[in-house]
Amino acid sequence: MTDFGDFYRLIAKGPLSHWLDTLPAQLSAWQRESLHGKFKLWFNTVEHLPTLTPDRLDLLHSVTASLDTPLTDGQREGVENLLRNLMPWRKGPFSLYDIEIDTEWRSDWKWDRVLPHISSLAGRMILDVGCGSGYHMWRMIGAGAHFAVGIDPMQLFLCQFEAVRKLLGGDQRAHLLPLGIEQLPELAAFDTVFSMGVLYHRRSPLDHLYQLKNQLVSGGELVLETLVVAGDALQVLVPGDRYAQMRNVYFIPSTEALKAWLEKCGFVDVRIADISVTSLEEQRRTSWMTSESLAEFLDPDDQSKTVEGYPAPQRALLIARKP
Repeated sequence: MTDFGDFYRLIAKGPLSHWLDTLPAQLSAWQRESLHGKFKLWFNTVEHLPTLTPDRLDLLHSVTASLDTPLTDGQREGVENLLRNLMPWRKGPFSLYDIEIDTEWRSDWKWDRVLPHISSLAGRMILDVGCGSGYHMWRMIGAGAHFAVGIDPMQLFLCQFEAVRKLLGGDQRAHLLPLGIEQLPELAAFDTVFSMGVLYHRRSPLDHLYQLKNQLVSGGELVLETLVVAGDALQVLVPGDRYAQMRNVYFIPSTEALKAWLEKCGFVDVRIADISVTSLEEQRRTSWMTSESLAEFLDPDDQSKTVEGYPAPQRALLIARKP
C-alpha cells in the first residue's frame, strides 16, 4: 500500500508537525477503504514503473524530463503503456522522456494566467486544494516554492501523481494526500493556498472559503479560481440537476458576488485578477482522455450556452489575503 512515511518525516519538525496528531489515522482509514475498486490495478501500475532520474528537468516552463541517453523504443513503449493504464489524464500536460501526455485540460494555460498575478512563490510553503494529478504543484516548485502539499481524495489522481513523481526521481518537494479540505485541521501554516476549480463543487461555498482561510498563516495569500457568471454582486447561478453535464455543481456566483463572499469571510485586499472564457482548445478530448469533454457539454447551435441552456463556462481568478 501507499507509504506516507516520507511525508511524516518531512513535516515532523516544521510548522506542520501538529498535523501528525490526526493525519496518520486519517490516511490509515483511507488505506483500508482503498482496497476496493481499481485502486489495486492503479497502484500496481505505479509499482511497475521504473524510477528514473532526469538529466534535464524543466518545471519552470512546463513539466518536462529528459535523459542524455534516451530510452530505447521498447523502454519508452513500456513506460507509455503503464501510464495509459492510469487514464483518463485530465490535468497536464506532461512531457516525460519523449512521452507526451496530452491531457484533457491545458493546465499550463491556466498557470500562465495565474502566475503574473500572485506573490512570488520563492521559498514558500504551498497548499493546493483539489490538485488532481498534481500538475500545478510541479509548476509551483518550478516557480521556487520550498514545499508543496496537494490534497485530493480521488484514488486515480494519487496514482497519477506518484507515477509522475517516480519518473522525476522521487522528488520530495511535492506530496499529494488523498484528503478533502474538510478533513484538515486548522493548520494556519501555509504561505499560499490555491483552490482552483473547486468552489462550485462545494455545497457550502462560504464554509469552503473559511476552510481555506484556516490553512493560511497571517498575511498568507489565497489564490481562488472558479466558475463565474456575468452580473452584479447579487447574481448567483444555482443550476438544476446538471451544469455542462456535471451533476455536482451547486453555486456559480458573479465575480462581484464572489469578491463579497471573500470579504464576508474576513479576507482583505481582495481583487479580481482575471476573467476568461474556457475554449474548446483548452478543454478537449484527447488520446489520453477519450470520454466526452467541453465540445459535448456546449449547445451545438450556440456555444455561448451549455447543453442545459446555462451560460457557457467562464472562469475568474481572485487573489485575497488573510489579515
